[in-house]
Amino acid sequence: MKILFISLGCDKNLVDTEVMLGLLSKRGYELTDDEREADVIVVNSCCFIGDAKEESIETILEMAKQKEMGRCRALIVTGCLAERYRDEVLSEMPEVDAVVGTTAYDKIVDVVETVLERHMPCKTFENLDILPKREASRVVTTGGHYAFLKIAEGCDKHCTYCIIPKVRGRYRSIPMEQLVREAEELCAGGVRELILVAQETTLYGVDLTGKKMLPELLRRLAKIPSLVWIRIQYCYPEEITDELIEVIREEEKICSYLDIPIQHASDQILKRMGRRTTRAHLIEIIEKLRREIPDIALRTTLISGFPGETEEDHECLMEFVDEMEFDRLGVFAYSQEEDTPAAEMPDQIPEEIKKLRRDELMELQQEISMDRSEELVGRELLVMIEGKVADEDAYVGRTYRDAPGVDGYIFIRTERELLTGDFAMVRVTGALEYDLMGELCDESAE
Repeated sequence: MKILFISLGCDKNLVDTEVMLGLLSKRGYELTDDEREADVIVVNSCCFIGDAKEESIETILEMAKQKEMGRCRALIVTGCLAERYRDEVLSEMPEVDAVVGTTAYDKIVDVVETVLERHMPCKTFENLDILPKREASRVVTTGGHYAFLKIAEGCDKHCTYCIIPKVRGRYRSIPMEQLVREAEELCAGGVRELILVAQETTLYGVDLTGKKMLPELLRRLAKIPSLVWIRIQYCYPEEITDELIEVIREEEKICSYLDIPIQHASDQILKRMGRRTTRAHLIEIIEKLRREIPDIALRTTLISGFPGETEEDHECLMEFVDEMEFDRLGVFAYSQEEDTPAAEMPDQIPEEIKKLRRDELMELQQEISMDRSEELVGRELLVMIEGKVADEDAYVGRTYRDAPGVDGYIFIRTERELLTGDFAMVRVTGALEYDLMGELCDESAE
């Protein structure tokens, strides 16, 4: 019996997909990436913003056509869209045989077998306050040289634009011993970079011990012998402690890289968003990070066109981005999500203005990114090889400054054979807006 998984949305969702793949593989199901060969198709969906919701629906409908035309006998929808619209998915998409909630993905084997045996719609959901059981090894889908380690579920922040607490539940840290075992298992399978993810990584452990335990977790992970890089994402700026900064500075395996989603820099908009910080505090924490960790690369995300955002608020954000010079930055046009406080706020911004402001921010960041990249020319950096450039004597890799899938690459021209997952010292020889060019250090010295 062959099963196809399509994982949409964030890397946290991808971890859930890999867990489900592990459970099904353990039960004897064969995994395939060809929808024409699949007996069962599972779409692990996203609904964080409008575009993600639309992509999920389009993918489900596309797979429904495969069910009509091909050998597929069951179409199952899991993840955030299934959790949020559990009744609508089954009623409006009759081709779907089952929906599985965000805390019930550990029941995927039972769901698949129930659908195949009974040929009737199935709904499987659990209380959002539980943590799904982990009884099998994950099937890593990222190539085997890096993997995401999800350290917590849910969120307690309740930002006014965000639906996540309603589809993922309250913040629940995964016990540290379980995470260390999972990390050791991943590294034994060849993983050399672990990327820590959660809706918010900085609060890890508070619900279990009353204390922020991320620094201790990082020190534990850094002891794994074969692990080369540890990368931290989704750090809320107001929760970054001196202890966390210290461990990033001291532990060589921890990349000097932080993803700190700030969303805006106007105090008025930050307050309307329900964010727990201010422009002044953002400047303070960014300056402290750069002072304490001089080579740190900072990534952030912003929202343009939030309800009530004036031209002055937008200019305030533009000035902030210009002053802070983030190494990496992404911008989303505000998505009006039902069942969130922001969706009911007055002064909703027209779509064309949201996108115009988004584009202005990205154009500014492109200039900043180019300047930051040019500053790296001449430096020697450790690079993880991601693969070979087709039909060329060149490879693509990532530096410590680049998270997979969201940041840039470095292209290395060499006739030497390199393998995906290898590490090499590379001298940066050229720069583009988001990518670098380089040569192997030992070759450049010949």
